[in-house]
Amino acid sequence: MNLKKYVLTAVLGRVVLFVTMLLRGMAQVQTAFAEPSAASSPQDLDQAMSLLDATRKRFEKVRDYECQLIKRERVKGLLLPEGTMTMKVRNKPFSIYLHCESPDDDKGLEVCYVEGRNRGMMRVRPAGIKGILDFWSIDPNDSRAFKKNRHCITEAGIGHLLESTAGYWEMELSLKKTIVQISEDQVGRHACTRIETIHPDREAGDFYGYRCVLWLDKSTQLPVGAETYDWPRKGSPNGDLLESYRYLKLRTNVGLGDETFRH
Repeated sequence: MNLKKYVLTAVLGRVVLFVTMLLRGMAQVQTAFAEPSAASSPQDLDQAMSLLDATRKRFEKVRDYECQLIKRERVKGLLLPEGTMTMKVRNKPFSIYLHCESPDDDKGLEVCYVEGRNRGMMRVRPAGIKGILDFWSIDPNDSRAFKKNRHCITEAGIGHLLESTAGYWEMELSLKKTIVQISEDQVGRHACTRIETIHPDREAGDFYGYRCVLWLDKSTQLPVGAETYDWPRKGSPNGDLLESYRYLKLRTNVGLGDETFRH
């Protein structure tokens, strides 16, 4: 009788243990599926849009700016070396001047564009010995301009970054499928708000990339960085880097005049 009682107790104990482990496993599964749902709630994208709107409002007070631009882009499937350049921008009329410092192949390259001038052409002084011939006029949409660039010169700068991001987020607000992660981060010496948007359903909308990250400086409210990643594939579960930009040593309203863009 004692033996039967012992066996029954042991069996019941195993059953209780199995049920407990099963319930814990179900709870973990429920939690795992609940987290993305919570992260993708419309309120999170509303919060991101609110932060972006504050940045856009702050940028309205910026007449011009200069910074060190660090960029890396994937062009025709190839991730190009990181480039560093001085960037000077006047917002009205849109005027931009770039002077490349690296990589070595592009060191000394100068590019200037002023909206409404030079018959819509940008002015380019090539790197190396070709630079002896001074500045050339090139159509911003010339194929030569895209050998090492993903974007046209008219799409460069902080203003276009803010407006294009706002356009995408407004579209995504209606879809309600974007996963949003907002956190604190550090870029160089800048304490930042990091906003990451993830698009798990590629066919749901006209997305620029699978993952997009925007860093906003907490003190200035202006962008200090942005990155975009392609959709996941075998060997790259988080997506390959498409483009990365850093806006460092940013100075605003420095008084850039016509002489800065006269080339």
